[in-house]
Amino acid sequence: MSFQPQIKIPATYMRGGTSKGVFFNLLDLPATAQVPGAARDALLMRVIGSPDIYGKQIDGMGGATSSTSKTVILSPCTQPDHDVDYLFGQVSIDKACVDWSGNCGNLSSAVGAFAISSGLVDPSRIPSDGMAVVRIWQANIKKTIIAHIPMVNGQVQETGDFQLDGVTFAAAEIKLEFINPSAADADMFPTGNLIDQLEVPNIGTFDVTMINAGIPTIFLRAQDLGYIGTELQTDINTDQAALTKLETIRAYGGVRMGLFSHIEDAKTRQHTPKIAFVAPAKSYISSSGSIVSAENIDLLVRAMSMGQLHHAMMGTAAVAIGTAAAIPNTLVNIAAGGGERTEVTFGHPSGTLTVGAEAHQDAGKWQATKAIMSRSARILMEGWVRIPNA
Repeated sequence: MSFQPQIKIPATYMRGGTSKGVFFNLLDLPATAQVPGAARDALLMRVIGSPDIYGKQIDGMGGATSSTSKTVILSPCTQPDHDVDYLFGQVSIDKACVDWSGNCGNLSSAVGAFAISSGLVDPSRIPSDGMAVVRIWQANIKKTIIAHIPMVNGQVQETGDFQLDGVTFAAAEIKLEFINPSAADADMFPTGNLIDQLEVPNIGTFDVTMINAGIPTIFLRAQDLGYIGTELQTDINTDQAALTKLETIRAYGGVRMGLFSHIEDAKTRQHTPKIAFVAPAKSYISSSGSIVSAENIDLLVRAMSMGQLHHAMMGTAAVAIGTAAAIPNTLVNIAAGGGERTEVTFGHPSGTLTVGAEAHQDAGKWQATKAIMSRSARILMEGWVRIPNA
């Protein structure tokens, strides 16, 4: 029996924020994968090493966590006044599924640098020294992201002294602006309420704030789940009963938000919605062993990603946190002390994160104008990925 040799595809492996992913230029993909569909999904799953019955992704580029099972496709811009189109695919670890339903805020920080190095940005818009402003069209959610990329001698500056909690080493700071991150034609609170009661059969009824800003997110009080808000990954991820409970709440919340019609649909839509729990500020020891003082944060937030407690915070969830904190009387705002605010600093398992947000009411509906945060990114490896020729 003869076997076909592997095919190789130009690719770049990048860290963006607290995530890692494999980046592609659309035109470098095989023709069948240059369009949405089964061929593209199959290729990306094989690159990452999914589905893996062992849950390790040993035979691929994935790292067997929600933060490292990610793919990005960039292409020439299709929208006026933008530089590049950015499409994100969250690859399931153990299921044959690529979820295209949302963005990755962390990897968004690597998009501008990759776009510049790949020649997808007009050279006239890139200064030799200073700050390149890359206008990104986020194709999954059809929103604009503006990335401020530092440049030195015509090259993207990757090294620096900006420290991002959840990332061991310092790097250059990249500022991201998420423009109008809520849906333009609908209330970003799908039910129209700042707080709802969500009934979950055989589990309980919970006060929730359900918001669609950055990424659809369901917020609960930590105390209503039996937590205090300072939990680390081992406190949650080693408790299978807790994981099942949280995933069930997420499924019912997704139905209530109108994201899918039945709770069973949550099994094939692992990326959205997110579920997170909040609590008032309290001092704790982060996963790195450093002390997070209650005096330096406004509230505590813990978020789930693909069925596991995230080791830090998803960038898009941070947009949801900042936006919800800016709106009086949401569960996030109340946990932060209430009142009006344009910036919030929250504690997560790895440390702290500050995010700014602006929101306003228009004809009785809440809209988010902008969310801002700083991340960092760098190229880890570049060349080709190889996969068996199907």
